[in-house]
Amino acid sequence: MSLLTVALTCAALFAAAYYFYGRLLSRWFGLNRDAQTPAVSLRDDVDYVPIEPKFLLGQHFSAIAAAGPIVGPILARMMFGWLPALLWIVIGSIFIGGVHDFAALVASIRHKAGSIAQIIREHMTRTSYLLCMIFVWIALVYVVVAFTDIVATSFVGTQTLENGVIVTGGGIAASSMIYLVLPVIMGLMLRFTKLSLGAATLIFLPLVGAAIWAGQYIPLDLASMVGLSAENSVRLWDVLLLAYCFVASLVPMWILLQPRGHLGGYFLYCALGAGLLGLLFGGHGVEYPAFIGWSTARGEALFPMLFITIACGACSGFHALIASGTTSKQLKRETDARPVGYGTMLLEGMVAVVSLCCLMMLPANSGITNPNYIYASGIGNFLRIIHIPVLLGISFGLLAFTTFVYDTLDVCTRLGRYIMQELTGWQGQAGRWVATAVTVIVPLYFVIQKVTDAAGRPIPAWKLFWPLFGASNQLLAALTLLGITVWLYRTRRAWWVWPVVGVPGAFMYVMSMWALFGFIKQGFFKPVAEVRQVPGGLVSWVALLLAGLSLMLLVEAVRVLIKVRREPANEKS
Repeated sequence: MSLLTVALTCAALFAAAYYFYGRLLSRWFGLNRDAQTPAVSLRDDVDYVPIEPKFLLGQHFSAIAAAGPIVGPILARMMFGWLPALLWIVIGSIFIGGVHDFAALVASIRHKAGSIAQIIREHMTRTSYLLCMIFVWIALVYVVVAFTDIVATSFVGTQTLENGVIVTGGGIAASSMIYLVLPVIMGLMLRFTKLSLGAATLIFLPLVGAAIWAGQYIPLDLASMVGLSAENSVRLWDVLLLAYCFVASLVPMWILLQPRGHLGGYFLYCALGAGLLGLLFGGHGVEYPAFIGWSTARGEALFPMLFITIACGACSGFHALIASGTTSKQLKRETDARPVGYGTMLLEGMVAVVSLCCLMMLPANSGITNPNYIYASGIGNFLRIIHIPVLLGISFGLLAFTTFVYDTLDVCTRLGRYIMQELTGWQGQAGRWVATAVTVIVPLYFVIQKVTDAAGRPIPAWKLFWPLFGASNQLLAALTLLGITVWLYRTRRAWWVWPVVGVPGAFMYVMSMWALFGFIKQGFFKPVAEVRQVPGGLVSWVALLLAGLSLMLLVEAVRVLIKVRREPANEKS
């Protein structure tokens, strides 16, 4: 089988789903092109700003398409083979992830662009709201932990590819730092000069390309500059990246988040286009095994591990935070929810398919194990079709990888600050600084820990915490669908609510809780060397906390559903 066949089949399925199922969703949710959205009715040109869908789609896509659709699929395929991963990506994106993102966006705009937690407070109970807020904050912390460390790891060391090309982590770090400066300059010019957005795009997008080329010639190698070991260099980059998160979450959105989201959107389209170009004309065949087994050598079973290892790219609770946190405040028309909410999830599914193909064309014994290098190596090989040097192509792939992550880290830290301020009631400048500091310091504690396996070899923090991140992220998706199901049940009483929203929510809840109970069992009843190495068995304790919060939320939801069963439907919401 050729990779082209796989890619075209998936693209056709996603296109059909967008046209047919997306239209059904729009009809069932009653989208009205003429209805005023919060971005219009509450416009303040600070938080509430209506944006044309072609621009909002790119911004939303760059925010949700983090490392998840690359790392998760590659890890799952290495564990179980590419076929189970591919099936979950396609089916999950169409019937679970896409519905989740679309429903979260629509629910938010129907509630004055409120968050999912606020919707739960309105339609469930205040206890449910508090439980949800705490759960979301913990989930955000683990997103920051996983993504910060995986980027820091890519900034250190070198990778020698099969053709002898050497890619330096310091070069990627240099390109990455230049990339972060460019949007700031762009934001300042847009704000204080008469430069149009189109002209700024034409100027700064090529400069991003120049940064990719220049990085390998001016490497930012902290190990040699400061005299640290590779392991300690990763920790230093962790600290620096979290410091960046602190600053980025406090500065105005126009100076960094919006221009970088705009540039990042185009950059991600280029990365996706590069992958599709190579798939169309590269003539690559499938080398990797389709199915490896129902469980790994470490005893990780396909059910439920596949469904929490691949989060973004099939379904991700984090997307609901973006949809209801920033995107809903910029949606110009209700009907734009279909391309922005449902469409971008299908695009992310294609990103996951491309990353899958990057591994599928490698033999099982290729020797490359880091997901970021597997993805970048595949993109580099694809770009050879148009005679781009392999080193430049791989550097492009690695910067695309880090670009995915930066948008997520910014938004996660900012949302974490919002939640901490809302929980504590501490507003004002001091509240912003303290809430941000807490949201950054907790991930810092995790990433600076030295964790080793039974043989004494260090384990990257991202690799240790990825399963917990996946479980919490997928459980967040389940709780979002749970809250939306309650809202729709109270307001519609339509037959489609249960199969379209309720069943996907129940499936994600079962898979996520199954995984969490497995972590709890490993930590408290069947100790595993890796888990024991974490101070205080923290992975298991956090899993226990998340499971407890989720069970309490489920009980609250059931109580509300029983209580309102005899209430007449309220069509106002």
